[in-house]
Amino acid sequence: MSRNRKVQSSNFVDYVKIHCRSGHGGAGSAHLRREKFVAKGGPDGGDGGRGGHVILRANTQLWTLINLKYRKHVMAGDGKNGGKQNATGASGKDVVLEIPVGTVARDGETGEFLFEITEDGAEKTLVPGGRGGLGNSQFKTATNQTPREAQPGEPGREGWYILELKVLADVGLVGFPNAGKSTLLSAVTAAKPEIADYAFTTMEPNLGIVPYRDHRSFIMADIPGIIEGASEGRGIGYQFLRHIERNSGLLFMIPADSDDHFKEFQVLQSELEKYNPELMHKDFLVVISKADMLDQELMDEIADSMPDGLPHLFISSVSGLNVQTLKDKLWQLLDKPADEF
Repeated sequence: MSRNRKVQSSNFVDYVKIHCRSGHGGAGSAHLRREKFVAKGGPDGGDGGRGGHVILRANTQLWTLINLKYRKHVMAGDGKNGGKQNATGASGKDVVLEIPVGTVARDGETGEFLFEITEDGAEKTLVPGGRGGLGNSQFKTATNQTPREAQPGEPGREGWYILELKVLADVGLVGFPNAGKSTLLSAVTAAKPEIADYAFTTMEPNLGIVPYRDHRSFIMADIPGIIEGASEGRGIGYQFLRHIERNSGLLFMIPADSDDHFKEFQVLQSELEKYNPELMHKDFLVVISKADMLDQELMDEIADSMPDGLPHLFISSVSGLNVQTLKDKLWQLLDKPADEF
């Protein structure tokens, strides 16, 4: 299968645009009580029921928005009208859309941020239903004993909404294509990403749980390779830059055969900063991957090219060189007390 076909048939969907309509509120009733032996019974019209909401509910069992990819129109139920004997109309049926944890909702026309859901089971109302109208019994006063007016229900709302998934992970792997990110993820977790010796092997984020000492663990995400200009829309890396925003820490991976290791790190940092300057506040570590290709003299030479104070480590996912040390350093980075950030 060609790489192009793989992208088209991918089950990983992290962006959808859907049209939603909440339910109309039911009308209030203007009914007047009319019973045998009850003269001038007065108003007894009930309120209308509210229109159905469109609700988002987070579910940790989901990791993609593919269930909404082909559901372009979502409509909630209308509220029922109020009835006699002060009977309130039934509320319209809500529509609950199950989404992955880490989903952001935006206005589809303006792109305005609405809310995000980051906890399993949490619910947010995306489109509220219209309120039901008041029945005439609500308008009865000392001077108006027989009101004949009632309110119509409020109309529901409708419009386009954008849902974006941002992968929730502790550590995000950042690097150019073929930097060894997938190989590292495969070496330290049970994840099985596709690995090959060409650019853009990774077409979608891969998540893996990294086991650590004393039965502890953390989540690592392999983000598709960034290229220079990604922040301006070049390459596939741009599609996934938003996933880095949620990572607690970043692991920059520079392959041993890079022409200029520090410059490559600077380019990666620059692309992240252009996309979102707040990414510069995240803790990070730099690793020189594929270090099994290097002897000690070359390692020393590369280390000397790095500025003082830049945290870096030589690793090899193939030979296992410093892999446990890397896990120790990442745990230290993630386990910092809050007052150290």
